[in-house]
Formats: sequence, C-alpha cells, structure tokens
Amino acid sequence: MTDYDREQHREDSQTAGRGEAMLIRNHYYVSVGGGQILEDPEAAAYELEILANEEELGRLQELFDELKIWDGAQAFHFASTPYTEFSTDRINLGYEILLKKVYGQLHELGTEETKRHIQSMHILETKGEKEESEP
Repeated sequence: MTDYDREQHREDSQTAGRGEAMLIRNHYYVSVGGGQILEDPEAAAYELEILANEEELGRLQELFDELKIWDGAQAFHFASTPYTEFSTDRINLGYEILLKKVYGQLHELGTEETKRHIQSMHILETKGEKEESEP
C-alpha cells in the first residue's frame, strides 16, 4: 500500500465516521424563550424535548441565533423610533415568521409529547386554519 493509498483510506475512514455521527439522534431539551438547547435535562428549565442528530441540531441553533438577532433589531428599533407603527408591524411579522420556523423544526424533531404540545399551541397553522379550529 502506497502512502497515497494509506492517506486516502484514512480520509475515507474519517468521513465514514462523520457520516455515522450525523445519523445518530440524541435527546435534547429545549427552552424556546431562553434560546437554549440542552443535553442535560437538569441543567436548566426547558419546555420541549427533541431527538436530533448533529446536522439537525446545527440548523436549530442557527434559527435560535437568528431569533436573537431579531430580538436585538426590535430592541434597537423600539428604542430609536417608539411610535412608528408601519415598520413595527414589519419587524413583528419577521419575528413571527422566524418563530414559526423554530416551532416547525421543533415539531419535526420532537418527541410525541412535544409534537402534541406544539399542535395544541396552533402556532403552525395559517390564520384561516386557526380561525376554523377555534370554537
């Protein structure tokens, strides 16, 4: 076996290990309000439990990071222009859309209990669906 063959074999082995790790799903505990994804349920208060692999966890963390950015944008906007309604509505709409993405991802990854809880919130329904489901 040449040095090139040994190097190629080593790279293939590392890639295979990463591929397997991407498929393994672990339990995580999520605090939406805190924007936290926890491995230990005792570490802090959490609302939802999910099963996710590394890639899914990364996507969810990116959504939480985007929410933090929106929070900062809202705080800056309200501090600098407290009485403008049009732009406030647009900022709130953006935040709402992003929050729906977070809950959509949590619903997809959630345990059965998590899925039921998110469904009971009606947050993933469109406005027409929500109005039809209310008594």
